[in-house]
Amino acid sequence: DLVVALYREDGKPVAVPLDYDLANDLDELIRQLQRLPGDSGADGWVSIGGDFFVICRARGRVVEVLLSDISAAHDWPIARDVVDYLGAELGDEDDDESGTVGDLEIYAASGLRGFEMEAIATDYDEDSDVLLGRIAEKLKIGAEFERAAEAFDD
Repeated sequence: DLVVALYREDGKPVAVPLDYDLANDLDELIRQLQRLPGDSGADGWVSIGGDFFVICRARGRVVEVLLSDISAAHDWPIARDVVDYLGAELGDEDDDESGTVGDLEIYAASGLRGFEMEAIATDYDEDSDVLLGRIAEKLKIGAEFERAAEAFDD
């Protein structure tokens, strides 16, 4: 679906589309985020097939990640990368596991508490790119996010 970087430059929110290949490799996504000029680091938002999303925040050497649905790790490399990065346990493919893994409080300082993030992330009836749009609205960066996301509307 999309790979977008979000950061603040001189206090203003910036959102830019990133190369879609970054949707396959968490380590490379982290490297690219660390190169951006954000005042306090940069966030990468990845939506895959409308099924799940990954949020990665890179602030210097500090990296936080969130995967909206752990079951995606059975089929998608970036989801597996997140599970491995976090050292989380992934059950058998036959298990009917779902749910978030990672830092639900990633945006708590911006007013989006963990319980709200979990409610958004586990709305499995909605496409993951739409869920990221909801998060962007809550963080008051909806317009910037939508402009960057439009680059993937081909």
